[in-house]
Amino acid sequence: MTEGKHWCFPFRTIAVIIGMVFLTAGAGCAARRVSTGGGGVPEGNASWYGIAYHGRIAADGSRYNMYEFTAAHKTLEFGTQLLVTNLNNGRTVKVKITDRGPFVEGRIIDLSFTAAQALGMLNDGVAPVYLEVIG
Repeated sequence: MTEGKHWCFPFRTIAVIIGMVFLTAGAGCAARRVSTGGGGVPEGNASWYGIAYHGRIAADGSRYNMYEFTAAHKTLEFGTQLLVTNLNNGRTVKVKITDRGPFVEGRIIDLSFTAAQALGMLNDGVAPVYLEVIG
């Protein structure tokens, strides 16, 4: 009888360790928070990118289409849905993160041509915005 207990011991220990790994991994995913702007700031300057990048492969592997409501952000997960508000005129637009950027100091998001057009910022090129994660 004592031999049977010793024989099961390593399997029980391995099962407990595997269970703890899964529980720890699941807890880490549930508690994760995503910042909306550079350095956790949801307000900053937005810029846009268009024809020069149209058709190129974006960082998420899709093709950039300047006529879709997409955006580039430095840290947000690909597929994150944002509500972007132009603080100059109050216009809002919903975009999906598909790319990385912007790579210009002081900017927190690069918007597609169509998203920038909807926000009324094409002529200025840059506008102050507020970002809100909605999905």
